[in-house]
Order: sequence, then structure tokens, then C-alpha cells
Amino acid sequence: MTSKKALIQWLNPNNYRLRSKLIITYILLTVVPISLMGYISNLEYTKSIEEQVGEYIPKILDQANENIDKQMAELTYAPELLYNSSQVLSILRKNVYPTRSEFLNDRFIVNSYLSSTYFTEKNSLLGVFVWTTEQRLFSSTAVSYTGFEKEPEWRDKDAIILQHETDLRFKGKPPFFLIVKPIQDLENRRDIGTIAIAVQISFIEKVLLDIKDQDEAEIWIMNKQGRVIYHTNPAQIGTVEDISKFPITNGSFRSYKDGERMLVSVSESEQTDWITVHSIPFKYLTEQADLVKDVLILVFAAIVLATIIISVYVAWSVSRPIHRLSRLMRNVEKGNFQVDLNIDSTDEIGILSRSFNSMVSKIRELVQLNYHIELRQKQAELYALQSQINPHFMYNTLETISMAVEEDEKETVVEMVTLLGRMLRFSLSNKDRIVAMDKEVEHIQNYLRIQKYRFEQRLHFTIESDLDLQQYYSPKFILQPIIENCIKHGLETRKALGIDIRISKVKGIRTESEDIAISVKDSGTGIDSETLGKIHASLRSDPIAGRDSGFGLVNVHARIVMMFGVEYGLTVESKPGEGTEVVIRIPVISDRQTVEKYERIEDESYHGQNQDDHRR
Repeated sequence: MTSKKALIQWLNPNNYRLRSKLIITYILLTVVPISLMGYISNLEYTKSIEEQVGEYIPKILDQANENIDKQMAELTYAPELLYNSSQVLSILRKNVYPTRSEFLNDRFIVNSYLSSTYFTEKNSLLGVFVWTTEQRLFSSTAVSYTGFEKEPEWRDKDAIILQHETDLRFKGKPPFFLIVKPIQDLENRRDIGTIAIAVQISFIEKVLLDIKDQDEAEIWIMNKQGRVIYHTNPAQIGTVEDISKFPITNGSFRSYKDGERMLVSVSESEQTDWITVHSIPFKYLTEQADLVKDVLILVFAAIVLATIIISVYVAWSVSRPIHRLSRLMRNVEKGNFQVDLNIDSTDEIGILSRSFNSMVSKIRELVQLNYHIELRQKQAELYALQSQINPHFMYNTLETISMAVEEDEKETVVEMVTLLGRMLRFSLSNKDRIVAMDKEVEHIQNYLRIQKYRFEQRLHFTIESDLDLQQYYSPKFILQPIIENCIKHGLETRKALGIDIRISKVKGIRTESEDIAISVKDSGTGIDSETLGKIHASLRSDPIAGRDSGFGLVNVHARIVMMFGVEYGLTVESKPGEGTEVVIRIPVISDRQTVEKYERIEDESYHGQNQDDHRR
């Protein structure tokens, strides 16, 4: 019982100190998921490679077979060229020769015709042989040969004869096959001989050269009996493959050779019944994946080490302030407590809860005194955050990046992450409320480019200006809420949306001054008159009060009015079906002194509103 109780206490997380909890939790939330995700990703990636290659190579083999079939069709037509010479046919019809010289003369005529007809250009033919019914042989060859001294058994056949079926051999021992066809005397309707054309298999090598993109892959062609006609390894030509090891004749399957897993792809020719085979060890298909896996293992080990170090540091950083805070809270334990936070544990949180109960009454008084001011501050912070980074925009952007990663679009991922990083840098690092106009335009351009990746061809935009924007200033984040409205409402009912932004200098509202007008025009469905009237009423209302109600056009207008006066701000024009145009008018600001002046005006307006609310 004592050991069981000790085990229960050991497994109870409430009995661990906060520092230990943080270290264990941090490791469990990083090491375990990363390990599982890496293992599953590697399996799926390897499976995906096998499926893709298994589908791709048979298609290439089919195309190669078509090319071979075309060339074989041309070669099988070659014997027909013999019928173009009536003189040769008349010689082949002769049964006997009265003199030796007459035969030699005829042989010269036939051999010359064979040479001039079949070897006029560089091709894959090794020789042409003509047997007559009287067992006379006429021939013309590209290289010297041996054999063919006896009449072949396959005479008078219409067939393709492989090298192992004949005693014919050529100089240099090039691999070949014979195309055999009987020669018919069409006038007398009888066979007068047989023609055999020796074809070097080099033309097959040329067709299959592009397929063999790896030295480790083997490609061969065999007949249905398994006899190898062509092989990337010449020593294998003429050998016999076990045809029972090929469960299919079209497609891909796994096989094993000397204990090594192979991916075998096959394609059968419909014309010649030859089977083209591509075989490659599986490890070479996943060579890059294995390299990535090894790198990931090293990265994972580094992450585990870094995780342990970080978890220890974070745990120490979190628990140490809690201990300090608990010591300080004991100094005010004599207060009047009205709530009791009861956490039954022995860790740092339990200690903190008892100290917290001592501080509640004191905190309540401060909350009552500062409620309105703190509420205003939180609302202002919320406005600033939502004006800078829209959560939905962040979610959609990250989802688009995730989709690009799945589709292996590396350039798109890099571009989107870069653009998002620029936006975050502009939003979080730049604390100025009035910024250089080129920075504001660059920010909105980055935003639109990200949205362009998301909506692709549905969104088009242009930004034009005849000003040197680096010389002018504008309030920060006055364009993004307007562009967000354009995209949100414009793409609800439209398949495509165009946004045109034009920045120009116009005659000032005040005497002897110039203003800057920023026009944002979209090609959306427009705004009906009732809704447009409500927008105009909101813009004409108290700009200070308007800043607390919602976000968007009204808030941008309110900021501009507070900063520059009621003469400036937003105007909205729209007709149903013709799109909407929002024009932002601000005074020309071209130096830092003017920037600081307007920022002070905004601060005074804001603090004045807070004081009025507190008095109410």
C-alpha cells in the first residue's frame, strides 16, 4: 500500500513544483509531436514518390513503344522495296544458269541494287540477304559477316528472327535481329525467294536514351518468352528472363532483386508484342528524401537539445518571479478580503492563490477608481491592434502559406512570408502615428500582394502617383481599413475585383495651401442609397465619439478629423453596379516639425476625451 500510494503521489501533477511542470509540458508539446509528424511525413512522402514514379514511367514507356513501333513499321516495309526492280525479280525467277559468268553477273546486279537501295543513308541496317528457291544467296552488308552458309530453317516465313535463332554474326558482334519476309512473284503467284534484313538494335537505344536518366536504372526489351532483345547492359542481351516474375505487362509493381527492393515498370507493344521493362532500386528514388530525413534527424536532435535548454530557462524565469511576488504579497495580508481563491495544491500556484486572497480588497478599490480610464486604454489598445493586424487576415494568410507548402510552391511561400514579415515589422516596430507616405503605400502594396496570392485572378490592383512619396507624410494605417472593406464587400458578389489607388496633390481647402488626395476606387457592386446615406451620417457625426464604435471608414475619418480638422477626412461616392470610390483628403506634410505638431494635436484630443468620460 505504501508503494502504491507513493506511485499515486508521484503521478499526481499537483505534487510537482511549477518549474518541473513547465519543463515536462514544454518537452511533451515539442519533442513528441515533432517526432510523430516527422515520421508520418517521411512515410507519406516516400509513398507519394513511389506512386508518382509508378504512374509516370509506364506512360514514358508507352511513348517509347510507340516510337519503336513506328520505326519497326518502316523497317518491315523495307522488303517491299525489292519489288521496285523488275530486273531483280526476273533474276530471282531464274531456275538455272548455263554459265558461271552469267550467275556472277546477275549476283553483281542484285547485290548492287541491294546496296544502292538499302544503304543510301546512315541507318541501323547491318545487311540485306536474299535467298532464292534454288538456294542461291544474294547479299549486301555494311560490315563483314560469318555464317549463313546453310539455308536457314526459317526460310519462307514472315517473321522477326532474334539473334540467338541464327548463326549469322557480324564484325564487332553488334546485337541485331532479322526481319524476314517471303518474296512473291505476283505475275506467276508463287514464292521465288526470301529476304532477310539484319537490323542493329542501336535505334532502340536512341529511343530509350532519354528514359534512362539514372545510372542505377536498367531498361530492357524482351519478347513474351522472356528472351532479352535489348538491354542497357549489353552482356544481358540474349539471356532469358523469368516471365513469371512479371505479374502485369502494363503498369508498375514492386519486386526484389538480391534482397533489394525494386520498382519495376512495364509496357507491352501492341504491334510487336515486345515488353519494355524499366527497373530501378527503390533507394535511388528516395535518395533525396533520405538525405532530407538525415538532415531532419540532425535538426530534430538540435531542437530537442534546444527545447530542453529553453524549457529549463523558461521554467526558471516563470517560477522565480512568482516566488518574489509571493514574498511581496505577504506584506499586505492584513487587508479586508471578500473573495477566497482556493486552490488545493502544494506548488507555486497554491502559494500564489493564498497571497492573492490577501490583495483582492485593495485591488478592488483601485479598479473602482481607474475603471473608466483603464477601459478607455484597453479599447484604444484593441483599436490599435485590430487596425494593424486583422486576425482574419492573419488566419487566411497563414492558411494560404500552408496550402502553398503542401503544393511544394517554394517561391510562393518565401514571397508570402517575406511580405507578411514586412507588414508585421511596419505594424509593430514603427511606433510613429504619422509616417512617410512611401512606407504607408509600401505597407498597403504588401497587403494587396498577399491578398493577390489568396484570390489569384479574382483580384487586380494598381497604385499610381505623380509625387515623390518619400517627401510627404500621412497618418499611419489610413489605407488598410478601406482596402479591407473593398475586398470584403467587393468579392462577395463579384468573381473578380479591381482596385485602383491614385495619389495626387490638389488645391488646398485652406487659403494658399495644398492638400493630398488619395483615391481608392473599386469595381465592386457599389452601395445602395440607403446604406450610403448611413455612411455619410456616420462620417458627419462626432468624430471623437465615432472612434469608439467599430472599426473601418469611420475610425479613419475620425483620426484624420482629430488630427487635421473637420475640413479633412473621407468622402464616399458610389452607385449600385458601378463600384465605390473613397477619397482621403489630408494637408501636405513635408517636414518632421509639422509631423510632431499634428501628433500633439491628436494626443490632446484623445486625453481630453478620456477626462470627459471620467467626469461623466
